[in-house]
Amino acid sequence: MTKTLRERPLQSGSSETLDPQNWDDIRAEGHRMLDDMIDYAANIRDRPVWQPIPDEVRARFHAKLPRQPSDLGEVYREFTDFIVPYATGNVHPGFMGWVHGGGTAVGMLAEMLAAGLNANLGGRDHIPIEVERQIVEWTRLMFGFPSEASGIFVTGTSMANLMAVLVARTAALGQSVRQRGVGDEGASLTAYTSTAAHGCITKAMDIAGFGSEALRCIEADRSHRIDVAALRARIALDRGAGLKPFLVVGSAGTVDIGAIDDLRALSSLCREEGLWFHVDGAYGALGILSPALAPRLAGLENADSIALDFHKWGQVPYDAGFLIVRDGDRHRQTFSAPAAYLRRETRGLAAGSSWPCDLGPDLSRGFRALKTWFTLKTYGTEKLGAMITRSCALAGYLEARILAERRLELLAPVQLNIVCFRYRAVDANKVNGDIVIDIQESGIAAPSTTVLDGQLAIRAAIVNHRTDTCDIDALVSAVLEFGAQRSCSDDGLVLKVERSPPLAM
Repeated sequence: MTKTLRERPLQSGSSETLDPQNWDDIRAEGHRMLDDMIDYAANIRDRPVWQPIPDEVRARFHAKLPRQPSDLGEVYREFTDFIVPYATGNVHPGFMGWVHGGGTAVGMLAEMLAAGLNANLGGRDHIPIEVERQIVEWTRLMFGFPSEASGIFVTGTSMANLMAVLVARTAALGQSVRQRGVGDEGASLTAYTSTAAHGCITKAMDIAGFGSEALRCIEADRSHRIDVAALRARIALDRGAGLKPFLVVGSAGTVDIGAIDDLRALSSLCREEGLWFHVDGAYGALGILSPALAPRLAGLENADSIALDFHKWGQVPYDAGFLIVRDGDRHRQTFSAPAAYLRRETRGLAAGSSWPCDLGPDLSRGFRALKTWFTLKTYGTEKLGAMITRSCALAGYLEARILAERRLELLAPVQLNIVCFRYRAVDANKVNGDIVIDIQESGIAAPSTTVLDGQLAIRAAIVNHRTDTCDIDALVSAVLEFGAQRSCSDDGLVLKVERSPPLAM
């Protein structure tokens, strides 16, 4: 008869532990992995930015659940052969399609250290919590927020924007909204943003229980900034209809072209109207570190809350989103949920109140703060600010290349680091869509597309700190070559590029 678990004797040093039998073996494997990944970053230009995934490679990731152990070296070989070559590509300086940071070797090492500590930053009294509090303090100083401000790491700005909507909801309806829901009073609340704002704002209103129709998307001007006069008029119209405006979301770097709303005017309007002023600063907010860009963010210091991503312009490895709230008490009222198993003590491991879980929905939280702390400590804000300034200068360089080339057309003003343009052609939307895919599949660069006033644009977002003029030149040359091919025929020709081998084994 099979013995129950309780009847089975426990043995000291049981083989069920997941530690290696020989630490020297895993040390050697670890050094090899580290060397390979450093080589990967150091020699990234030798690789295609991105390449399509072959069917046979994709099929490998539909394998059955592994029941038996595998040799670590063999698992790593699969990583080098079938994962590394088909990654997103944002480590590469030719990646310009979306606003993704390029990461750094420093951040990679910090992530390894954080994994080694395996700390849960939901709460309790341990130094990783103090590291996160240090970043909160530095961020507070960065944006000129008061000492009572609070902040927390999250996955990204989409989550941070949702949390800001929830804090604004508490400010409007009181803490009882957490027990009773938005109810009839909440049904009359309205929020405002621009037509150029990120789609996650609409999703946040949906998830927060207001419904997406409670969000008024105000028209933008020719520079893609919210029309403040139109916003003021819509607020007055809604008040006259018996509705209750409660929130305005401004943008510091819109998703399409990187526009910055008039934050000073928005903050003044919100003070006059008694509205919560939140800023979606996913990547643009860190422009505050650049002396050249900081003046354009005037008014950011007056926001009630700011969402941003250190993994974009801050170059911290994914993910490292952040929310900072001016009124820390209001922030805590929105998320704190005392429970017996989260009892706070004045001594011991359960001391150190308040805990990060009081500021967001997560109790299990990784040590995102460490890679951000390493990045800020190692590079300093002046160097990071200079890097941000340079990415905007590179956008200016691309703009000049476009304006000097009769076959290309600029489709929007270049305000930060995003350039939207197209190849002139008879069927321009189709041709430019094909050009972007051709370039992506060639491995030369990775732009993306967007639509501006019905025109499909090639969108180049210059975020990676490794990007240089040579990468801009390669993009322009590829657009011209593929554009010429697509304008003359539709035979799907693509440039040939050498493929680099997998990581050295």
